[in-house]
Amino acid sequence: MLALGRWLPAVPGSFVAILVVSVPVALLDLPLDTIGELPSSLPAPGLPSFDLGVLASLVGPAFAVAALAAIESLLSARVAATLANTGALNADRELVGQGLASIAAGLFGGMPATGAIARTAVNVRSGARTRAAAIAHALLLLLVVIAAAGIVSRIPLAALAGVLMVTAARMVSVSTFRRVARSGRSSAAVFLVTAFVTVAFDLVIAVGIGIAAAAFFALRALSRMSGAHLEPLPGDPQPGDERIALFRVEGSLFFGAAERLLDEVAARDDVAVVILRLSGLQLVDSTGANALGEMVTALERRGATVLIKGVRPEHLPLLERSGAIGALRHPNHLFAELEPAVEHARSHVRRAGYAI
Repeated sequence: MLALGRWLPAVPGSFVAILVVSVPVALLDLPLDTIGELPSSLPAPGLPSFDLGVLASLVGPAFAVAALAAIESLLSARVAATLANTGALNADRELVGQGLASIAAGLFGGMPATGAIARTAVNVRSGARTRAAAIAHALLLLLVVIAAAGIVSRIPLAALAGVLMVTAARMVSVSTFRRVARSGRSSAAVFLVTAFVTVAFDLVIAVGIGIAAAAFFALRALSRMSGAHLEPLPGDPQPGDERIALFRVEGSLFFGAAERLLDEVAARDDVAVVILRLSGLQLVDSTGANALGEMVTALERRGATVLIKGVRPEHLPLLERSGAIGALRHPNHLFAELEPAVEHARSHVRRAGYAI
């Protein structure tokens, strides 16, 4: 396989390799484990029997099998897209196709269908470029079942193992690992953890752990990009401005950053008015909205007037449902522009007698 792949790439090296090994094994009658007996025909299609009791017990396993099949199919499609110029990957079309294939397999008494990384990689390495390769693959397997089951059953498992080992080695891209390692420590950590779990345990387990690790680092990065920054008031300074705190809240107000971000605002206990600029918020979840409402309530209870400026339209319903808007002392304390909010804050300071 290595030699043909280097000097005769158009020749299907895996097929030739299996022939070179299988023929001597058959002629010399060597005591090696083989594929074994294969069915020589397809079963007739038919609907399975439906038992409500059995269906209820199979709901959980069916969802688990569907999730595993989806993960492996999408991984296979992604591997094919990285190994060759196969065009854009349409995940929805891939899953719909695999789902229809699984339904058809069930009608023939077959197992659920998934894309397989090893077979996909062999297919691409052998020169596959279009969907016709998958159709040819299916037709060839049908021909094997009908006309060559006896011959294929004598292929040594060691020959198939050799094909898979070479295929697996070709799937490891040193240049890809270098790019991942240079992109950051978190990316390298996810890569190494996923690779270790794949080898030590199972691919599907590795995918789940890898996704969890990637989600952890993504949430940490999202949290670090979030913050509340104290800004000077626009325009010329006026008496009493020191009693007004203008905070620009940006990034994401979600469960991983809400407490830290809002603690920065609540730490200012020497002001009479707090203006919160929320137009820079990209994401707000229910935890962040509730935390914002609790902070507004705490500031108002402490005697500070809270003004909110620039709530995005997509965030307003959640802030209203969580009580963050209702916690304001007056409905007029919600502003769309900064200048009216600052002027309103200065009027509060003047009425309180701080502007001397």
